[in-house]
Amino acid sequence: MPELALMGVLCALFLGGVVAAFLISERQQKRIPPTPEPAVPAGVGAVLSVLRASAVVVDDDDVVLKASAPAYAMGIVRGTSVAVEELMDTIHSVRRDGQIRQSELILPRTGNGPVRHVTARVAPLGTRQVLALVEDRTRERRVEAIRRDFVANVSHELKTPVGAIRLLAEAVQDASDDPEAVERFAGRMITESERLTRLVQQIIELSRLQSDDAHDGQEKISLDDAVAVAIDTVAIDAQARGLRVVASGEKGLQVFGNREQVTVAIGNLVANAVNYSPDNSAVLVTVRAVDDMVEIAVTDQGIGIPPDELDRIFERFYRVDPARHRSTGGTGLGLSIVKHVAATHGGDIRVWSIEGQGSTFTLSLPREPDESTMNETARLNKEDAG
Repeated sequence: MPELALMGVLCALFLGGVVAAFLISERQQKRIPPTPEPAVPAGVGAVLSVLRASAVVVDDDDVVLKASAPAYAMGIVRGTSVAVEELMDTIHSVRRDGQIRQSELILPRTGNGPVRHVTARVAPLGTRQVLALVEDRTRERRVEAIRRDFVANVSHELKTPVGAIRLLAEAVQDASDDPEAVERFAGRMITESERLTRLVQQIIELSRLQSDDAHDGQEKISLDDAVAVAIDTVAIDAQARGLRVVASGEKGLQVFGNREQVTVAIGNLVANAVNYSPDNSAVLVTVRAVDDMVEIAVTDQGIGIPPDELDRIFERFYRVDPARHRSTGGTGLGLSIVKHVAATHGGDIRVWSIEGQGSTFTLSLPREPDESTMNETARLNKEDAG
């Protein structure tokens, strides 16, 4: 009997242990694991995601805890490390004394991207972390450089005709007793004053184009009318030199945009072709539709453009043959105006040229759809909406 009682006690203890172990296991499985402390303070990530600047948060071991997508795209962060040595030096300085710092940095190229000019503002974030906000200033720097170059170029270009007019006026004064000399110098003064007038007009035109919104005052533009205006503008000069300016191609094509700007662009292409064509030659203006674009091609038989200069001809004040610009009256601004108009209207400008044989400039602009196409588009949109 005692043995049976002992066995009963042992069985009871064993069963009690099994039940206790089961209950403990259940409690452990249901227990919520402790939440680890966030690497970045709560709310900081949400704030950084809406900032325009690229954001980087590093800990006291220089490990990147959080970085925005632009920070990786710009090459500021690679993996979990800050890849810009100057920025890392600034982070160390901020961590050392807790003072907010701001610096200008130049980031090297990443892939085919440009060299970037950025502003970095670095500040302590709590006691162990540092926040760096990096803002891309490349476009602002480029605009500032273009503005400085433009002012410098304008000053230089204006000095030439103004100086020439002054010298010619002095020559007229000195030759007051020589009617033939006075007449000759006076004729040259008229030529220089006309060139100065063209230069000032194109400077004003380019400035207005850059300040105006091409989307203001948009309307349907008949390319037949625009080409006719361009040809009529150069008709007197072309006739005096025996030049034929011929319009061909498709009729009735239209584009949608700023009428004045498009007319000026086509006029500049035609005037440029006339100025650089030899006497008794021809200039051809061709209009055609290509898919959803309209191409206006202006072909001349002029001096042509060397291959190594093709990429520069749309720069302001750039001339293929500087020695000829005084005789042609060119200002170096006409093609830059064409490029600007093309860009603001969603088109482009390209050139084909063989030195000594001539050039073809092709202005592409989005085509204004005809009424049937517009009606079909509206019908499809209505069906999609339904």
